[in-house]
Amino acid sequence: MRLPALFGLLVATASAAVPPALQAALDAFQAEPPPGWSFTQTTVGDGKSTVERCDAARPEFERWSLVQQDGRAPTDDETRRYQENRSRRSRGGTAPKLTSQFDLATLETLSDTAERATYRCPLKRTDPGDKTAEFIRATIVLHKPTRTIESLELGSAAGFKPTFGVTIAEMKTTMTYSLPAAEAPSLPQKVTVRMRGRALLDKSLDADLTVTFCDYAPAKR
Repeated sequence: MRLPALFGLLVATASAAVPPALQAALDAFQAEPPPGWSFTQTTVGDGKSTVERCDAARPEFERWSLVQQDGRAPTDDETRRYQENRSRRSRGGTAPKLTSQFDLATLETLSDTAERATYRCPLKRTDPGDKTAEFIRATIVLHKPTRTIESLELGSAAGFKPTFGVTIAEMKTTMTYSLPAAEAPSLPQKVTVRMRGRALLDKSLDADLTVTFCDYAPAKR
């Protein structure tokens, strides 16, 4: 068999391992709220909280506003710094699509019913210097009737040392999404991040962060 034909056979075999409903859900998946939807985002962690509003009807660099800082109305200085930080972040590059990092060639099926299926797979390195991806597994919960990803967890399979002097005991990010309805697509609901680890001189790397999304509304233009 010639090499091009053999290569094509291997690609076809790998692709066939991914259930069509899962592939469709991954192709359509958006980790963040989709364009055209306004929403409120609340972030809590490290003893601080921030409430922001994204108005999709406004121009790109004016969409975000600071509603609350640590449970109160923000000061003028906090609002100014917030807008400056948001402006810098908006000028940043586009992050790679999360699902492109999934190594679907080694996909495992953890459970499978008529309504939902749960899959797990490792991550691929984003670049040669990536020291973390090999220790992380993606757990995907698929709602089969709507071909929607209901939840996605990126978690360490065990403790690991990504670099000299750093030990990670646990690393986990969990994202949940609503099911699509007649009036709305699947939308992010909550993101939780948990980190447990130590660095040089016994410095704690422990961190917990929660981001919730609410008050979704289609943009009025």
